[in-house]
Amino acid sequence: MEYSHIIIRYGELTLKSGNRNEFLKKLTKNIRYNLKGLEGFHIQTKRDRMYIHLDSNKNVEQIMSKLKKVPGIHNFSPVLRAKLDVEDAKKVIDNLLQTKLDKEYTFKIQTKRPNKNFEFHTNELNNIFGSHVLINYKNLKVNVKQPDFVINVEVRSEGIFIFTDFIKGVGGFPVNTSSKALLLLSGGIDSPVAAHTLQVKGVEVEMIHFQSPPFTSQEALQKIFDLTIKLSEVVGKIKLHVVNFTKLQTEIVKRIPSNYTMTSTRRFMLRIAEEVAYKEGCLAIATGESLGQVASQTLESMNCINEVTNLPVLRPLLTMDKVDIIKIAQDIDTLEISNLPFEDCCTIFTPKAPKTRPRLEKIKSYEARDDYSELIEETLASVKTYLFDKNGQVITKDISEDKVVKEDFSDLL
Repeated sequence: MEYSHIIIRYGELTLKSGNRNEFLKKLTKNIRYNLKGLEGFHIQTKRDRMYIHLDSNKNVEQIMSKLKKVPGIHNFSPVLRAKLDVEDAKKVIDNLLQTKLDKEYTFKIQTKRPNKNFEFHTNELNNIFGSHVLINYKNLKVNVKQPDFVINVEVRSEGIFIFTDFIKGVGGFPVNTSSKALLLLSGGIDSPVAAHTLQVKGVEVEMIHFQSPPFTSQEALQKIFDLTIKLSEVVGKIKLHVVNFTKLQTEIVKRIPSNYTMTSTRRFMLRIAEEVAYKEGCLAIATGESLGQVASQTLESMNCINEVTNLPVLRPLLTMDKVDIIKIAQDIDTLEISNLPFEDCCTIFTPKAPKTRPRLEKIKSYEARDDYSELIEETLASVKTYLFDKNGQVITKDISEDKVVKEDFSDLL
């Protein structure tokens, strides 16, 4: 069976009337980006849906696999097209049913008729096509409530489209249709999922990572590079800002009581992130925190940490269960990378008994004992910015070479 088209439906995007055209342009551009390198198709974008015309079915499975991951697609269907003629539509249905001859099935005909000029009405078409199937296929019986499969018929001005499958997309909005946010990328399971969740809502996400060499390794930084590359595969280029946090973090450990060092460390991370966010034009900071998962993720801790910044702090995973987060990490292919056993700066100085309900007045008094301004300036001066794309190439502001292949990051470390 050779499909003639893939019909793409927009879902939530259809609610946007004033700027829908701009959204559709970006969705079309992103689909072309994701399908780059594949042949045998061309794209036609319309207001209510998009058509991928298939010149051949050679790459249809690869095309559909990639479409599942593109933000802005609610669902899609591989379809067969008939002429605007009932007899031709019956032949196409016969073609579709060649995969349903092996045993008994129940079916249902479901017709939509956007083309109001077509000679038959919806119920008439249901009867015509249903009768055709019952007469010619003795192994098929009607069940309108719980059928084994549905024969969907859509009568449009371009022809009669016939299909059985609705394949779920990730939904949301096309990439980069919203403003920018700066996400704290730790290397764990949660923060890449948080980045993906924001990307699906159209947010342009930049990453910031805090490393503390020699306590954190080059392998740990490579892990961050690989996660950023993976997250760039669908959305395009992503900036990663890498902060040398060693000096500031070790001073925090020396100066702050041990049960408050975790809270203070995160407060300084947000101070640094806020400065980078302002410089990059980001309107929010984002994290992968999930409520109550660890000591730093109680409401009391979040309240103390948030106090240092005037930017909104987005936590898209706040109420999600860990099993659901892991499932998304599997779907977006970041779980295996996140599980690599390399330390990050959040784990190397973890106190034995971190404060789970820190008090804001206490942490402020502890931090007020010393002047950290020079350390903050020195830390900000250490920031290196990298630009990743889906091919694993890196363009940096800090190295004379324009591109470095994914397998060799030695000169970036």
